Amino acid sequence: MTELARALEVDRSTVSARIERLTRDGVIEAFTVRLANEVDADALQGVTTIKLAPNASRAAVRTIRGLPEIERLHTTIGAWDLIAHLRAADLGTFDEAIERIRAVPGVLDTQTSLLFNSLTTRRD
Repeated sequence: MTELARALEVDRSTVSARIERLTRDGVIEAFTVRLANEVDADALQGVTTIKLAPNASRAAVRTIRGLPEIERLHTTIGAWDLIAHLRAADLGTFDEAIERIRAVPGVLDTQTSLLFNSLTTRRD
């Protein structure tokens, strides 16, 4: 919280109160810690765009979010309803995760791309 307060140029208590309110309101559902040595740099990563049937999104999102290969799940506007960032130990596991996503009731279509090199830079 201290780092967030410093970056946002506000008091630590302001950050703490805001996080508490977001948690109470259900915007933040959970907190997690990922240690650097726990991230498998050799794991396969990819993004899958997902089209959902009308009125199926809540149940489908809940199911997809529960898959262990899902790193992040984003809603979007446009041709696709969701973008899922996946991580798997090997191609077989990755393929199984895609098949499980496709089997979720309400999923109409998917398109998947494997990620190779990260071209992002740090913003300090």
